[in-house]
Amino acid sequence: MKKRFLIMCLASAMILTNTGCGAAGSTTETSLVSYEEAADTLQDRLRSELDGGSESAQKKNESEEADMKEHESAVPAVSVPEISMEKRTLNEGADTSAVDFAEKLKVGWNLGNTFDAGSDQNMQDEMAFESLWCGIKTTKEMIDALKAAGFETLRIPVSWHNHVSDDGSYTISAQWLDRVQEVVDYAMDNDMYVILNIHHDNSTGYMYPSQEYADQSKAYIKSIWSQLAQRFADYDEHLLMESLNEPRLVGTNYEWWLDLKKNECVEAVKLINEYNQLFVDTVRASGSHNADRYLLVPGYDASLQGASNEYFELPKDTEGNENRILVEVHAYTPYDFALQSPDEKGSTAKWSMSKRASTSEIDTLMDTLFEKYVKNGTGVVIDEFGARDKGGNTQARVDFTAYYIAAARARRISCWWDNNAFAGNGENFGIFRRSDCTFAYPEIVEAMMKYCK
Repeated sequence: MKKRFLIMCLASAMILTNTGCGAAGSTTETSLVSYEEAADTLQDRLRSELDGGSESAQKKNESEEADMKEHESAVPAVSVPEISMEKRTLNEGADTSAVDFAEKLKVGWNLGNTFDAGSDQNMQDEMAFESLWCGIKTTKEMIDALKAAGFETLRIPVSWHNHVSDDGSYTISAQWLDRVQEVVDYAMDNDMYVILNIHHDNSTGYMYPSQEYADQSKAYIKSIWSQLAQRFADYDEHLLMESLNEPRLVGTNYEWWLDLKKNECVEAVKLINEYNQLFVDTVRASGSHNADRYLLVPGYDASLQGASNEYFELPKDTEGNENRILVEVHAYTPYDFALQSPDEKGSTAKWSMSKRASTSEIDTLMDTLFEKYVKNGTGVVIDEFGARDKGGNTQARVDFTAYYIAAARARRISCWWDNNAFAGNGENFGIFRRSDCTFAYPEIVEAMMKYCK
């Protein structure tokens, strides 16, 4: 895991383990065993099959969640802190429509490790990608439970590259697009807002922010968004479209550290501006509700620096459209608490509202976004944030969540929690158990709902 101040989430650096949060491959350990051990193993396997078959990815997921429930009984009771923050005011005369709309999104949840699962190679059954990383298919009951808990927005990250034709037209598979639409409709039936995007397609084969791959990238972006815009043209403003997920120079020293003294970094930022503009132009040209629906655009790697540096520019909208483009940011901060692996030097499981070291980076993040955008009428959403579990530090995570949401809402910014993994050594942000539609950390959800108003 590369260290960085504000970085990705939803599975840019994943591991395919029993957490369900992983890369598109897995490893198998082999060793020499004795005849007796082999016989015992075979006997166990036969017994397992008689009891209902070999263990599937879903059963693995359920097993680790059961372990999680066992662990919870040993965790001390936690509580949601009391926080009071004065709501900031916008500049006099600023058009508040976009900020007002962003506020309506309140707090949301990412359907991570699902439609964003991908691989360097296609699978025989492309529909298996949906459960490849998470071990379970999405159901309407899951989305119903999220809405009942108070979540107003569902972000559906989608990787398209394993589901497009290889003839250069990038035609999306009909069955894959149908399935994505089906899950979009689960949320629409609940009167939720939905964000749809291009997710893990950031590679030299599809979209990449360097001049060498610019023409190819533009062809890919235009094709994907032309098809999505056509499919969802008649959906109202409850559907938002997000141009790209964390566009960046993957595989370089600058993937997570933008160095504006380097020409390739400046070039990348400027190309992302062009890609965002192409996205807006493509969606708007399709007409119907796409002519004026709200659109989200990120800067380099969707970081604070990416959205606040001198080279980043918001796209120009079509004539007659005023203030319909929102800025998208991902922010797992402070890094040492929220995202850094507990196995790494400098990582901490502690966070306290009474300590400036804990709150200062959150305050800087929110103040920067407010001063540059919100105060002037441009809406902002933080559609990935969270704090991973570090040995059962639930109270610290609850305190962090309450403060983060309160600080964002005081500045009229909405936030989305990242989710999926519960166990293992991965990025354990999970709060919602998909297998039984319950919450592993209800106090975290309570903190979100208390301060998202």
